[in-house]
Amino acid sequence: MTGKIFRSCVLVGVAVMVLCMALFLAAMASRYEEEVYHQLEVTADYARQGLEAVGPDYLQGLESDQRVTWIDVDGTVLYDSVADESTMENHADRDEVIQAMEEGSGRSKHISNTLLQKTLYYAVEMDDGTVLRLSCQETTMGALVLSVLQPILWVLVLALILSGVLSSRLARQITRPINSIDLENPRLDETYEELFPLVGRLREQNRTISRQMEDLSRRQREFAALAENMSEGVLLLDSRYNILYGNQSAYALLGEEAEPHPQGLRQETCREEIWNAVGRALAGCHTECLLHEEAHIFEILANPVTASGQVTGVVVLMVDVTEREARESLRREFSANVSHELKTPLTAISGFAELMKEGLVEEGKMREFAGDIYKECAQLIALIDDIMKLSRLDEAAEHAVDPEPVDLYALSQDVLEGLRPAAEKRGVTMALEGEPQTIQGVWRILHEMVFNLCENAIKYNKEGGSLTVRLTGDEERVALAVADTGIGIPKGQQDRVFERFYRVDKSHSRRVGGTGLGLSIVKHGAQYHNALLSLESEPDVGTTITVVFPRNMRP
Repeated sequence: MTGKIFRSCVLVGVAVMVLCMALFLAAMASRYEEEVYHQLEVTADYARQGLEAVGPDYLQGLESDQRVTWIDVDGTVLYDSVADESTMENHADRDEVIQAMEEGSGRSKHISNTLLQKTLYYAVEMDDGTVLRLSCQETTMGALVLSVLQPILWVLVLALILSGVLSSRLARQITRPINSIDLENPRLDETYEELFPLVGRLREQNRTISRQMEDLSRRQREFAALAENMSEGVLLLDSRYNILYGNQSAYALLGEEAEPHPQGLRQETCREEIWNAVGRALAGCHTECLLHEEAHIFEILANPVTASGQVTGVVVLMVDVTEREARESLRREFSANVSHELKTPLTAISGFAELMKEGLVEEGKMREFAGDIYKECAQLIALIDDIMKLSRLDEAAEHAVDPEPVDLYALSQDVLEGLRPAAEKRGVTMALEGEPQTIQGVWRILHEMVFNLCENAIKYNKEGGSLTVRLTGDEERVALAVADTGIGIPKGQQDRVFERFYRVDKSHSRRVGGTGLGLSIVKHGAQYHNALLSLESEPDVGTTITVVFPRNMRP
């Protein structure tokens, strides 16, 4: 801006100087020309009077710097003080002569081809109709300029220097208030009025930028806090594998040899699955693959980022799908176990029915075979009932049921009363200890949990054994313990008894009609109620399973 002001001021100064000098020279030349015409007029008047008084001899003795020419009425030159009149051409067509004959006097000028000289003519009419003309040469504007060229150049140089100094000072004076404006906190009293609109806009812009920066900073903090606390890994890369953003979860999965906070991905230190997924995403393809860790399984999702039709980067999301894969594995195992559990009794029923159809069963064995078929059907029905219970538990977990106050003491009484015939059949004594304890829960699920615990305690008890249901609690928790004096569970199998279809003694389970799903139902019910499940058992001594419920269910 200073340079522009400097150049403008210099140009204006030079232009004004040149214009002033041109006007001065033009005015001076015009004034000089008028003075010359006046001198010619005075001299012509004297010469006319002398010529009229003395005659042609007057012209011979006239001493004058001007050229004198006497022209006849027809334009013939009668006398000329410089040239031979006999050799001169007719002057009837000259402007000054024509004007003098018409108006009594006339003037004209003639500029030379070099534009450096001009000739001024003044003519006056005599009484006899002849014309007396005087002329002289005058310096032209060009010649005048050339004559004073050196002084003019010096004046221009001085004008340039003066304009440069003044314009530089003016530029500094103009720009100093602008340069001194505090862009962070501009004030109106520190500048001149012409800059008030600019300062006002700066202040408003600063307020807008400040609000935007605060909003952007807040969003960045929120995003950073969210991303850093995510269990999922997030990576944002450009087309050259440079990491633009990443959280700690993502860095931990890049590879054991990778840097804690790398600037970019390198094939030699990055896990092969991540490297290949990023490469395919940069090629424009959405990519999904699994990354297997020691105890976890992660799904790698890589999506290309495009701008103007070109892939400019990749967004990589690393999701822990261990639980999902475990559920898938559990579903596959459950389907296989269900198929096996259904196939065994159905095969037996089919075999018995085929023998009976072919008449290969004696009359006395028909009742026995029918009993076996009934027993296998009962086993199938029990298995299907337990599967349906598990299905209802899964549905309850997905679609929350409003909890209600449930008295576990009264519920346990009801369960024990319903199992009393089965307990008396095996000689198992039952006891309920404690006092009423109320929790928030789903009565149906709690009933199935207590029923399965007590039913297992009877099925896997010894003849003449005992079953005890014990309830204890405080202000926050209620503990329900079911203890029996049965066959017990070996130490190495205690962690697996809550798996679906797992049986400690398959032959005994088959004999007593177990499905292998009872404790799985208990486990799912405990998870639904946010309860803690524990097991203590010793072979040939007995088993105690304890469920600790919170007084109030939490989501």
